[in-house]
Amino acid sequence: MTYTRIEKAKRGDEHVAPYAARSSASLGRRYPESPHPYRPEFQRDRDRIIHCRAFRRLQYKTQVFVEVISDHYRTRLTHTMEMTAIGRTIARALRANEDLTEAIALAHDIGHSPFGHCGERELNKLMADHGGFDHNLQSLRWVEELERRYPQFPGLNLTWEVRAGLRKHIADAPGAELDGHPIGPYQYIEAQIADIADDIAYQAHDVEDGLEADLLTYEMLEPLALWRLADKRCRAQYDVSDAEERAAYTIRFLLDAQVEDVLRTTAERLTKHKPDSPRAVMTAPERMVSFSNEMTAMLKPFREFLFKEVYGHPTVDESNQHGVRLMRRLFQHYVEHPDTMGRRAREQIEREGLMRSACDYVAAMTDAYAMQEVRKFGLDDGERES
Repeated sequence: MTYTRIEKAKRGDEHVAPYAARSSASLGRRYPESPHPYRPEFQRDRDRIIHCRAFRRLQYKTQVFVEVISDHYRTRLTHTMEMTAIGRTIARALRANEDLTEAIALAHDIGHSPFGHCGERELNKLMADHGGFDHNLQSLRWVEELERRYPQFPGLNLTWEVRAGLRKHIADAPGAELDGHPIGPYQYIEAQIADIADDIAYQAHDVEDGLEADLLTYEMLEPLALWRLADKRCRAQYDVSDAEERAAYTIRFLLDAQVEDVLRTTAERLTKHKPDSPRAVMTAPERMVSFSNEMTAMLKPFREFLFKEVYGHPTVDESNQHGVRLMRRLFQHYVEHPDTMGRRAREQIEREGLMRSACDYVAAMTDAYAMQEVRKFGLDDGERES
């Protein structure tokens, strides 16, 4: 027995709460399309994202460690998949729309530059006089303009709800709107879930990668209240004497503690404010999906610890900075020699300008391809700049 799109949408809509988005009530796409015979709109969006080139390139883009010496470190893709799984868990528990949550989560990083956040900051400097660079806005450029998979329109022509969900950094601006519809001051609950799932994922998994890289030890983590909470849960369930093994198991409880806190806090706010539509969530007195005050207090020193001991570790920083220096040289090379860029990048120069075209081209690269281009043009002279 098979289900038509209308039947699947109806069945999905019956399982979501009144405050959740419904595929059948989507505000539509920028370019009108005939509905799919058996895939509801948000499921169709999710599939379009998974099949696009920008998503596949995440496999070879840095999460934290540029020079990967272990098969176990996260990449931008594995981070995305892990945060998506967390998002679905939260969405299901809150009776939000899982397909919409997943689509937003899958697309949130596809505009990321090579070499992680260091690469993003460098591109922003290079583009300071030309509109800057932000990976969140670049993700929008990919889904709305740059991806070329359909002859009828640029981008992926995703639904309004997914595109609005990707505008988290501008949703709270006064009068923020998309296609004539407001997108704030708070976003749909599915966008809020994807946003917090991102935080939960890196707060746990970057610790695991730090342990894997021997940048962190169990003893270094013990003073942190959040780690002690997760460790206490681990000890209550497992009798593990080896500190290394116990640390690995504790990561799971670190995730659980954050997810449970978000579910509890969000349930309290939903009960308090009783939003009866997606629009009611957007205009509520406070954000619905959030950590509790107690968890927020534990997360602050935890994040500060990660920035100091992992992201700012001399080994990580030196590797990142070397990659960024080479990326800078590559960008400058393309500006001086635009004929060496790819065909599509060259074709957009007249429309977007040389600087933006070079930025789009470099930002789309994986770490590996950027290094390949550096070697191709002889830009890696082996020097380590001070």
